[in-house]
Amino acid sequence: MDFAWSQEQLEFRDTVIQFGKKALQDDLIRRDHVAEFSRDLWTQCGAFGIQGLPFPESYGGGGVDILTTILGMEALGYACRDNGLLFALAAQMWSVQMPILRHGTEEQKRRYLPRLNSGEWIGAHGMSEPDSGSDAFALSTTAARDGDHYVLTGTKTFVSEAPVADLFLVFATIDRAKGALGLSAFLVERTTPGFTVGKKIGKMGLKTSPMAELVFDRARVPAANLLGREGRGVQLFNDSMEWERGCILASNLGTLERLIEDAVRYARERKQFGKPIGDFQAVSHRIVDMKVRLEAARLLLYKAAWAKQTNTAPGAPAAIAKLYLGEAMVQSCLDAVQVRGGYGYTTEYEVERELRDAVGGTLYSGTSDIQRNLIARSLGL
Repeated sequence: MDFAWSQEQLEFRDTVIQFGKKALQDDLIRRDHVAEFSRDLWTQCGAFGIQGLPFPESYGGGGVDILTTILGMEALGYACRDNGLLFALAAQMWSVQMPILRHGTEEQKRRYLPRLNSGEWIGAHGMSEPDSGSDAFALSTTAARDGDHYVLTGTKTFVSEAPVADLFLVFATIDRAKGALGLSAFLVERTTPGFTVGKKIGKMGLKTSPMAELVFDRARVPAANLLGREGRGVQLFNDSMEWERGCILASNLGTLERLIEDAVRYARERKQFGKPIGDFQAVSHRIVDMKVRLEAARLLLYKAAWAKQTNTAPGAPAAIAKLYLGEAMVQSCLDAVQVRGGYGYTTEYEVERELRDAVGGTLYSGTSDIQRNLIARSLGL
C-alpha cells in the first residue's frame, strides 16, 4: 500500500496553498458577522480552476483524478479560513456538477458544466423540505408534465447558496402513488417563470454560505431540463450523496492541520505560572488529541476517495469518513478554543468561528446518525 503523493501532486498542493493565501484573504470577520457571500472570491476560485478540478477538460474542467481533487481541497482548507466559501465550493462540485456529469444529456453537460466549472455560475441543490429532512424522499413538491414542460409546485428549505445561485438541481415527485420511485430531478434556472427564491435562513455557522427557501408556484421547467429519466430521482440522489459524503469535508483536513499549527504556536508563546502553557499536559495533550484525530481522519478520507476512484467497496467508506471527520472537527475546534482559554472565546482569535462552522459538518450531507445507519446497514444490521 503506497501512501506517497507524486512530486507533481505535491507541487499542485503547494500551488493551491499559494493561491489560497494570496487570493482568498479578506475581511472575513466582518463578512461572517453580516453573513456576506463573496462572489469575487468565488470567481477567483473558478479562474484558478477549483470548481472544475475533477471534471473533464472538454467541459472546461481540470480533468484530475478524485484523489488529487481531495488533495487540492485539503490544501485550500489549509490556506483559506472562509469555511462558508469552502463548503459552497464542495457542495456545488459534488451535489450539482457531479450529477450533471454522471446523469445529464450531452446538451445539459455543455450548457451548464462550463459555466459552473469557470465560476461564472453558482449551483445549488434543493432536496430538503419543511416536512422532510433526514426522511429525504418524503417530498410534497410535485411535478406534472404539460407538453414540452414540467410544472413544479412546492417549497424547498435549507438550500445553501440559494440567494446567489444561478442554477438549482431540484427533486420533485411525479407520481406519489409510487412513493420514492415517483421522484425525478430537474435543472431549474433562476429566471424560470413561477420560481422564486424565498426567505433567507440565518445560521449558527458557515454564515458566508447563504441559505434560503425555494418556492415553486406552478413553475414551468422545460422538459429538456429533466435530469436523468423520470422516476430515477432516488438513484440519482443516492449516487450524488455518496460522492458528497466521501468528498465534501476534504477541506476540513487542511483546516485541522492549520488549527494544530496555530495551537502549537500559541502554546509555545503564551506563558502562565512562569512557563509556556505547552509545558502543561492539560494543554499539550489536547493538541496531541487534535493531531491523532487529523491523521485518523486523513486516512479514512483518502481511503474513501480511493474506493470511489477504483469503484471498490462503495458506500461504507464514504459514510465512515463523513461520520468521523465531521465529529472530529467539532471536538478539535473545541480543543482549539480551550487551549486559548478566554481568548479562544473571542471573535478576534477566530477559533470560535471555526467551532461554529464545524457543527454543520455533523448535519449536512446526512447527519451523523444517518451515517451510522448507513454503516450499520453495510454490516447487515
